[in-house]
Amino acid sequence: MNLKKLVAAVAVTTMLPAAITAVAGHHGDHEKAAEYSMTKPTIVEIAAGNDDFSTLVAAVQAADLAEVLQGDGPYTVFAPTNEAFAALPEGTVEMLLKPENKQKLVDVLTYHVVAGEVYAKDVVTLDSATTVQGGDVKISTHDGMVMIDNAHVVSTDIAASNGVIHVIDAVILPQS
Repeated sequence: MNLKKLVAAVAVTTMLPAAITAVAGHHGDHEKAAEYSMTKPTIVEIAAGNDDFSTLVAAVQAADLAEVLQGDGPYTVFAPTNEAFAALPEGTVEMLLKPENKQKLVDVLTYHVVAGEVYAKDVVTLDSATTVQGGDVKISTHDGMVMIDNAHVVSTDIAASNGVIHVIDAVILPQS
C-alpha cells in the first residue's frame, strides 16, 4: 500500500466514529452531541485529522503503534510535522518504513513520546525527560523558544483524551 493510501485509510478508520457522533448531534440527538463534546479525541485521532501529520501517522501505523497511542496513556508526544520528516536526508523516511527496519522506526517514534502529561508550563522547568524509547531528550530554552534536542517546539498543549501533543519542527533521533 502506498503512503497516501495508508494515510487515507488511517484517517477514515480513526475519525469516522467521531464524525458520526458529531453529525448525530447536528440532527437532533443532543445526548450524543453532549457526550461527544465531553470526550476529546485521542492523540492518534488528532494527528490523523491534521494533514500536517500525515507522515507521522503513516509511520505510527507502519510501526504498529497506533493502538498503543490510542490507549489510556497519558502520553506527551513531541509530534514532528511533514516538513520535519521531509528535512531528513533523502530516502530516510522510505528506509524507516520498510518492514525490515520496523524496530528502528519504533525506536525513532518512541523517542518522541514521554510517559505522563507534560504541559508547556512544566517543560520550561525541565532540562531533560526520559522517553518511552528509554533515551533522554534534552530540553532547553533559547531566545524564548523551547527546544527538544535539536527541534523547536512550534505549538504547545494540544490536549487529547490520553495526553498532550507539542508540535516540533524537526525529527529527533535517539543516540545510537
